[in-house]
Amino acid sequence: MTRPDGDKSCVLTIGHSNHDIDTFISLLERNRVTLVVDVRSAPYSRFNPQFNREALQKALADQRIQYLFLGAELGARQSGGDRAVDGSTKYKLIAKTPAFREGLAQVKEVACLQRPALLCAEKDPLDCHRAILVSRHLHDDELEVKHILEDGSLQSTEELEERLLRKFDLDQPDLFSSREERLDQAYEKQGNRMAIVENEPRRSTFPFD
Repeated sequence: MTRPDGDKSCVLTIGHSNHDIDTFISLLERNRVTLVVDVRSAPYSRFNPQFNREALQKALADQRIQYLFLGAELGARQSGGDRAVDGSTKYKLIAKTPAFREGLAQVKEVACLQRPALLCAEKDPLDCHRAILVSRHLHDDELEVKHILEDGSLQSTEELEERLLRKFDLDQPDLFSSREERLDQAYEKQGNRMAIVENEPRRSTFPFD
């Protein structure tokens, strides 16, 4: 996928964490983001109201950055029978829903014309469904996905996946499984770990994603 300006289509991701709004916008501008795609199921933050949907939209508009809400399609807490199995959110099931596929299609469409960033709450993409669920299914041979880190630097999907493999001691080759199989196992382990946290009573400073 190539944009009209000749650049390869690229989708970024970013977590608002507890940044002040000026710092957050500077991270977007540093990485030439023109559109924020909000993938939080509920676009509000109790402890960081600067990232409540209406306040964020206004701050972005002031800097000529567009906003698109896709939390219903790409959020981690979709309603209905696909949301929970044995008390845990199952990302594989969410990824098979028509709503999720439609959300991915919308992101790919806008990436042909703009430089979008998927927005969620968590600072580290490895701890967020924007990476473990959404960007995993966006990344392919024609579309790059990169993650904006807290310091503004970029981490590629390949680098993030290597970090994910190391987290579960699955980074070393073995005779019984391919890298793809080990990576799938690591994604599932991290998704299950995150699902447990999502279903616990809220103690986090980031109550929504």
